[in-house]
Amino acid sequence: MATGPRYFVAFRRRREGRTNYHARTRLVVATKPRMVVRKTNRHIICQIITAHMEGDRTHVAANSSELRKFGYEGSLNNTPAAYLTGMLLAVRALKAGQEGAILDIGLHRATPGARVFAALKGAVEAGFDIPHNEEILPADERCKGEHIAEYAPDRAGNLPANVAATVDAIMGELN
Repeated sequence: MATGPRYFVAFRRRREGRTNYHARTRLVVATKPRMVVRKTNRHIICQIITAHMEGDRTHVAANSSELRKFGYEGSLNNTPAAYLTGMLLAVRALKAGQEGAILDIGLHRATPGARVFAALKGAVEAGFDIPHNEEILPADERCKGEHIAEYAPDRAGNLPANVAATVDAIMGELN
C-alpha cells in the first residue's frame, strides 16, 4: 500500500465503486431535481431527488413492484416494467407539482435502448420534462413488450395488451 505525505485515500463510496463523484457533482450543482433510475436484480426503482446540504431529499418515488396494483402481470425487471415505472413516477411527480428533472442513471452503463432509458421514455410520454436525445430511447415495440411476446408466447402471450391496459390505468391516476 502506498504511503507518504502525498498519498490520498479515496472516499469510501468511491473505493466501493458505488459513487462517481465527478458525475454526482455535476448533477448536484444543477438547479433542477434529478430523476434517479436504479436497477436491482428484481425491480426497477425511480425517484425524484433534490440535493441539500443536510443530504438528498426524495420527493416522489415509484417501484416496479407497485405495478401489480395497476394490473401488470409481467416481470418486474424487464424493459416494459421500466417503462411503466417511469410513467408511474412521472404521474406522481406531476400530481405533486414537479414539472421536470434531469436523468441520473448512476453507475449504470449508458447503452442506447437500455432499461434506464425505458424509464426515461415512460416519464417523457407521461408529460414530464426531461432533456434527452431521442436516439437513446428504446423502440416502442420493446417498451410495449412485443419482443418478449414474440420469443416466449407461452409465457408472455398477452403482454402487449397487458402493458397497454396498465398504461391506461396509470394515466388514469393523473386525472
